[in-house]
Amino acid sequence: MTIVETTRLVTGGVDTHLDVHVAAALDANGGVLGVQSFATTPAGLAQLHEWLLTFGPVRRVGVEGTGAYGAGLARHLRGHGLEVIEVDRPNRQQRRRAGKSDTVDAVEAARAALSGRASGIAKTADGNAEAIRALLVAKRSARDTRIMCLNQIRHLGFTAPDELRERLRGVPRRRLAHTAAGLRPSGTDPVVYATKLALQTLGRRVLDLDVATERLDTQLAVLVRAAAPGLCAVDGIGIDTAAILIVAAGDNPQRLRSEAAFAHLCGVAPIEASSGKTIRHRLNRGGNRQANHALWRIVFTRMSSDERTRKYVARRLAEGRSKPEIIRSLKRYVAREVYKHLQRG
Repeated sequence: MTIVETTRLVTGGVDTHLDVHVAAALDANGGVLGVQSFATTPAGLAQLHEWLLTFGPVRRVGVEGTGAYGAGLARHLRGHGLEVIEVDRPNRQQRRRAGKSDTVDAVEAARAALSGRASGIAKTADGNAEAIRALLVAKRSARDTRIMCLNQIRHLGFTAPDELRERLRGVPRRRLAHTAAGLRPSGTDPVVYATKLALQTLGRRVLDLDVATERLDTQLAVLVRAAAPGLCAVDGIGIDTAAILIVAAGDNPQRLRSEAAFAHLCGVAPIEASSGKTIRHRLNRGGNRQANHALWRIVFTRMSSDERTRKYVARRLAEGRSKPEIIRSLKRYVAREVYKHLQRG
């Protein structure tokens, strides 16, 4: 009998952290070949890759947190031609049974990639979608800070000395920052002086944020049109909504194998919850909630401006459907429409 030697394929798994990554290597049967810790420096990432190769050809690597602590590792492994799988953290039941440690998490990540329980290809994060994501982070922060500053200006106006309070009374919100920034701290009364200085500081901060947001919006428009040229032409989609959807799909939208996968990613695909003779589906409360909200914004806009959508809503209401049920159906339809433009982009 002839003995044929076969090459042992290796599956890796990595539990990622800020300073140290813990890697595990499994054979084709799920047996643990080794577990090792590596620094998150460029040299450490190279050592992790070389360590995996010492066990044989690497089939794929499951990495926790490819959008956070594992982003650099995923980029490094992908640059060397390895398939990187996004792995969620182990569920609570599994952790209660097996305990919690970096070694256990690394082995579990590798087994999730080996068994196919985790099959989602990680985002490449190397193009316009990643650039858009960075700009959205800064824009959301600016928006939240602006709202907080305006609320603080209004509160200081309520509690200010009489003369200053009357000066701010009735000022519309759109002029509040300009009015506060135009104040000149003066006088011998320390309360009046300090309040004016605080209002001026907050007002100027809001105006600076407005300028920064305008710059961000300009760059966002350029990147969105480059990433998905036809997306903004879809009824109900603006730059901000398109940006959120592009980030959800990533720089490699081909990783989403079908429009059903994209709908599931956005949390608009109903989940089957049948049992026995009962056939039913339940609402999907998972997925990317920002993308889910973006689809809701599109539907909400169309319900007030698009004639076809209004007719559809009226017909479904006449059939006894509730408004939330109709919106869920419309979000699923919009996800199908958006997916085509993301793939084309």
